[in-house]
Amino acid sequence: MILIIDFGSQFNQLIARRVREHSVYCVIEPPNVSMETIRACNPEGIILSGGPASIYDEGSPKVDPAIFDMGIPVLGICYGMQFMVHTFGGAVEKSLKREYGFASLKLHCTQDLFADIKDTSCWMSHGDSIKSIPDGFEIIADTANTPVAACRHPEKHLYGVQFHPEVEHTCEGRKIIDNFLSICQCTRNWTMASFARETIEEIRSTVKDQQVVLGLSGGVDSSVAAVLIHKAIGDQLTCIFVDNGLLRKDEATTLKEILTTNLQMNIRFVDAGRQFLAALEKVTDPEAKRKIIGNLFIEIFDEEAKKIQNAAFLGQGTLYPDVIESRSAFGGPSAVIKSHHNVGGLPETMNLKLIEPLQYLFKDEVRALGTELGIPDAMVWRQPFPGPGLAIRILGEITEERLAILRDADAILLEEVRSAGLYKELWQSFVVLLPIRTVGVMGDHRTYEFTCVIRAVTSKDAMTADWARLPHEFLAKVSSRIINEVRGINRVAYDISSKPPATIEWE
Repeated sequence: MILIIDFGSQFNQLIARRVREHSVYCVIEPPNVSMETIRACNPEGIILSGGPASIYDEGSPKVDPAIFDMGIPVLGICYGMQFMVHTFGGAVEKSLKREYGFASLKLHCTQDLFADIKDTSCWMSHGDSIKSIPDGFEIIADTANTPVAACRHPEKHLYGVQFHPEVEHTCEGRKIIDNFLSICQCTRNWTMASFARETIEEIRSTVKDQQVVLGLSGGVDSSVAAVLIHKAIGDQLTCIFVDNGLLRKDEATTLKEILTTNLQMNIRFVDAGRQFLAALEKVTDPEAKRKIIGNLFIEIFDEEAKKIQNAAFLGQGTLYPDVIESRSAFGGPSAVIKSHHNVGGLPETMNLKLIEPLQYLFKDEVRALGTELGIPDAMVWRQPFPGPGLAIRILGEITEERLAILRDADAILLEEVRSAGLYKELWQSFVVLLPIRTVGVMGDHRTYEFTCVIRAVTSKDAMTADWARLPHEFLAKVSSRIINEVRGINRVAYDISSKPPATIEWE
């Protein structure tokens, strides 16, 4: 197994994903983990993640330097590399020019970490750089702006890279991680089937003879979590589908049919649309929307849970991208990007304990798990839909009128996406309604109506995403249909922002 030290990078769980892609088990720990715990893990190698801090900042995260004396390979990424170099007496300094984005990587050697790799492009995101390397280390790669883009200590098997091999943007990133696992001589026997077995046993031992209630939205995450928990405890699970009135057009009816047909388990349906709409009246701040929706969601769950004897746990389909953008899952110093419905809206006093069996997985891994568990493809491949629903796709105040407008526009987009055979190619495709009215002309009449934005992205894991290069003819057709068929919209725009710097959702 591989031990990953979380120094707080927004991409740190991508490292775990890359390791798992090569069928190697891994554990993530915060930098204050004790050497006793580290030794008990008996890792074959250690990876030090990146992070937002400078090595010279007061209180910057540091792991026990004794890890370098364990006789096992260590790979430092970005801040992790700087920590390693600093520990051994090298110098780190503020860069004159912050390097962010693509860079051309020139390799000085093609062995060990860079075996079977040629000069390539990599993804940089750093404000500090290595000024000088310690004794025993050698430079093994550079870029135009970073003289020490990678280094190694061949005798101690210590390696450092200033770039991020874990992100999709680094072309040979997977191979670099693969090479490090080979250096560690890892046994490659971790699979999604083994994850399912271990998680089912863990759920059984945690829940014992108590009851679990789970919020079932009909999306991939909650459906897979429900099936996984159901396989562990059977009728001890009760699923609750809350119609918050913020769903897409006809979605509540469609999902009810799908869920009752495909998931043979206890499901209760609660119509709470009026409650959510009343709570959101005149609320415009996106964080406030998320908190209100999260709190009301849990209140309804508490109310429903009281009807279920011995209910002690709330099951959720939380994934790691939700967690890492809301807080650091492992105690590391990650910066908060935004709170998510599953992790940011929970009240301090909640009557149920959380059980989140998917919280260390990414969407594609959850889909693989769903297939492993026998869930139908129609549910496994459903595009992600946020828990707060259309509330965070209507910028500004939520009203019944705006919800109706957005539902109609969004339905047209999804109909055309499916018709064009693009649904599975896109990570997400949806419409955002802006609180902006613009002048238009339809026939001989002046209009003054809302603007909407089409958002379509491609992604592997939602940690990074690129705007989809949809055909102009397709966009023209969708725009024409929305303007002609949806009363209240007279202008359509297309979002060409990638993540980062933008997020996938607008709020």
